[in-house]
Formats: sequence, C-alpha cells, structure tokens
Amino acid sequence: MLIQSRTDARAAFRDIWAKARARQLLEPMEQIVAAVIALHPEYHPLLESDAELADEYTPERGETNPFLHMGLHIAIREQIGAGRPAGVGGIRERLLARYGDEHAVEHKMVECLAVTLWEAQNAGTLPDDQAYLERLKRL
Repeated sequence: MLIQSRTDARAAFRDIWAKARARQLLEPMEQIVAAVIALHPEYHPLLESDAELADEYTPERGETNPFLHMGLHIAIREQIGAGRPAGVGGIRERLLARYGDEHAVEHKMVECLAVTLWEAQNAGTLPDDQAYLERLKRL
C-alpha cells in the first residue's frame, strides 16, 4: 500500500472496508486494516458514506479521530507481528490472560502508544521504546 497523504490514507480505509464488505480478496495488510475496522462499528457509517474525509478531529471539539484511532490499533498489531519493540508480544499475552478481551487489551495498549508518540513528537525525537514498554508493563 502506497500512502502519499492523509487523504490517501483515509481513502485507503474506505476502499479496504468496501472490498471487505464485498468479500473481495484482501492483501495481508488490508486484512489487518479490515479486521480493525470490523471491531469499530461506530466508524462504519463514515467509511460507508460519500462523506468528505478531510474533517479535522480535535479534542477541543470532544472528538476522537477515527483514522488515528484505527491506525494505532494497526500499529499495535504490526508491533506484535514484528516482535518490535522486543517484549511487546509477551506483554500483550499477559494482558490478555489478565483481561481476557483482545479489543480491550488493544485499547489499553493504544493509549500507551499514543502517549509515547505524542512525547516523541513534542520532543522532536524518535519514540522511546523503553518508556513505551514500561507504560505497557504498568497496565
């Protein structure tokens, strides 16, 4: 998947969801995206409509950016699949044993990842894997 812009990324979510709903063959990354979308029925109307995808979602307006939220889920799944950062898969397994709900566990992990990415962006640095893993361990 070649994504050049925010608009392309958002359109990719819509296109992948349309392919999944039509039961078309999906590439491996599209399968991950479609699985994440399937877990978020609250975003289906947006992805199934012809609505403009350029909306700004701001906390000041009390909104969650659905594309960012789903993108963080995808990032968690990619981390698990790649085993990076080292130890993230084991932490996920311990959280699953404790909470039993994969989607709820991902939401907890997403919060840790979002904080880690926000800190890195504000500091102008790469994300701190150790700080991220420590946040996950505290769950």
